[in-house]
Amino acid sequence: MRGRRPVPTRIKVLTGNPGKRPLNEHEPRPEPQIPDCPPQLGQVAREEWNRLVGELASLRIVTALDRSALAAYCNAYGLWAEATEAIQKYGTMVKSPTGYPIQSPYVSIANRQAEIMMRIASEFGFTPASRSRISAPAEDWPQASLFDVVPVADTDDAG
Repeated sequence: MRGRRPVPTRIKVLTGNPGKRPLNEHEPRPEPQIPDCPPQLGQVAREEWNRLVGELASLRIVTALDRSALAAYCNAYGLWAEATEAIQKYGTMVKSPTGYPIQSPYVSIANRQAEIMMRIASEFGFTPASRSRISAPAEDWPQASLFDVVPVADTDDAG
C-alpha cells in the first residue's frame, strides 16, 4: 500500500475532518475494554502496563484489540529502562576486548527501544504532538468516546 497511512474515522471526527473527505461509516468500532496484561512482560513492563491501561481506560480509548500494540510499547519501555540503568552503571563508553574505548552496546539498545516507544506512543496519543491533533469535548458536553462516530454534514458553499 502506498501513500500516507489512513487516519481512523474517530480521529477525523475529533479533529474536524480537515480534508473534508467522506468518512467511513462502516469502520469497525470495538467496545472500550481493558485488555489482560500478557504474562510474557517483565516486572518493569508490567508496571508500565498498569499505569497506561488506567489512563487509557479513563479516556475510553483502549480495547481488547489494542493488547499486542500496548504490550509491544510496554516491552520496549522495559528494555529501554534496563538499558538506561546499565548506561548509568557502566557509562556510555566501555573498553573493547583489545582495550580500546567503544560505545556501550546498551546505548544502541536504549536508542532502538526509544524509537519503538515513540512510534507506538504516537498511535495511542501518548505524545504532545499526537494529542494536539485531537479535540476533546468540553466538560459540560455529554460523555463521548473516541469510538463514537458522529456524521459530519457536507457544507458545500458553492450552492
